Amino acid sequence: MSDLPSEEEVRAIVAQIVGGFAPEDLDASPAPVRPSEANAEPARPPGASASDGGGDIAIGADHGGFALKERIARDLREHGFSVSDVGTHSTESVDYPDFAEAVARLVADGSCRWGIVVDGAGIGSAIAANKVPGIRAATCWDISSARNSREHNHANVLALGAGLLGEALALQIVQAWLSTAWGGDRHARRVDKITDIERRYAGDRARR
Repeated sequence: MSDLPSEEEVRAIVAQIVGGFAPEDLDASPAPVRPSEANAEPARPPGASASDGGGDIAIGADHGGFALKERIARDLREHGFSVSDVGTHSTESVDYPDFAEAVARLVADGSCRWGIVVDGAGIGSAIAANKVPGIRAATCWDISSARNSREHNHANVLALGAGLLGEALALQIVQAWLSTAWGGDRHARRVDKITDIERRYAGDRARR
């Protein structure tokens, strides 16, 4: 009975199968890429500025999301992002729609590329943010939903529930969301229909 191949021989065979890389390349981790460099430029509403003047990312939270918002903002700055923090700045009770709207407006007018809103469940802030024209806010509870919301739905605001997510998972969701590019192609037609719905009902209100 012939001897089994050594570990080095197996690695060499696998390397050839996956594209002819040298065996040592299999251990190499990809160089970190700043998410904003990997992403396609998010769509902006008609008339919006393309400037990032207020920062790469707008972030806001109510009292329930304050601690997680602070941790996310610190992590983003450590990764080289500029952050526009609209508050709140303490655990004193406040109303989440105020901060969700403030974040959404910065994204909608082009002052920031992305927005992150944090409250207890991440649902109310997403609903409030989505009332601002041009906003596609998605509540995400895991990495898969974060990636899907960017690739399929072109989400430009991420909503997180501090009461439902641990800190480590929340940070992973943020990184996955920022690192995932808009897919376009067949998804673009569907997102365009979302925009058409928004414009149609905005037009109805204007005619009243």
